[in-house]
Amino acid sequence: MSEMGPVQMRSPVLNVRRVEAYHSITIVAPGIADRFRPGQFIAVAVGGEQSSMLLRRPFAIHDVKPDYGGTVEFLFQARGPGTAWLAERRSRDLVDVVGPLGRPFPLPRDPVNCTLVGGGSGAAPLFPLAQALRRRGCRVDFVFGADSSDHLFGIITARRAAATVTCTTEDGTFGEHGRVTDVFERVLHETSADAVYACGPMPMLREVSASAARHALPVQVSVEESMACGTGMCMSCVIPVVGEDGITRMVRSCVDGPVFRGEQVRFDDAGTIPFDALGAPGWKSPDEETGYGGSTREAG
Repeated sequence: MSEMGPVQMRSPVLNVRRVEAYHSITIVAPGIADRFRPGQFIAVAVGGEQSSMLLRRPFAIHDVKPDYGGTVEFLFQARGPGTAWLAERRSRDLVDVVGPLGRPFPLPRDPVNCTLVGGGSGAAPLFPLAQALRRRGCRVDFVFGADSSDHLFGIITARRAAATVTCTTEDGTFGEHGRVTDVFERVLHETSADAVYACGPMPMLREVSASAARHALPVQVSVEESMACGTGMCMSCVIPVVGEDGITRMVRSCVDGPVFRGEQVRFDDAGTIPFDALGAPGWKSPDEETGYGGSTREAG
């Protein structure tokens, strides 16, 4: 696939459908479909040309197909005026879309056993990932969790794509009663997992990352952070992430992510600027703390 950057398009709606508690929209967007890699997202303008809703809404890409030159499907819940407007779109309406955006999921070089964990609508971007992993000869096992059965998504499709599918609901209306994290370590053991991929609420990602670390498994997480621009300009989606050098930096989920190594995200400090983050008030570099930093020029 092309490595070129994102494009902006006025894309016609192919169809809108209800999928349990969610809405699914498929648009004709060849330029985006051609560039897409699993884990990337789109930013959609809402409200129409005369709208006062200036901010785009980010949505994970759930599927791309070659139909009509290239189609893109995304999933959402109608929670506010912007998504309510989207839910009212009909076939042939035009929507202004920018994408694909963000850092995709890295894929293993060799065939390995991969466990994919999704919370609610966070399952959506895991389906194209599963297809890409299977093309590389990887085994795929799904673990899905939601508040209730109507917030689980794509179970039938998942069963066709994966070796096993384990579902949990907090109200017990489908699958096992409880949360994803209640069954996650058991699934890791039963499937002999070699790698973990996850997308969903931050508390879920924190626990999944901690569990994977206890089993010495690499884990890639796609974070769900509020994004106002989707292009890295507004700094509204920053989270603290530890770099390879051990220094914490406030990074932008939309361009540096949304996919990160789970063990490097400081989930407990999300929404804050940790005192030891680069650039935080009073921050000192490791060299300064040990007395070896500063300028080499003499004062004078």
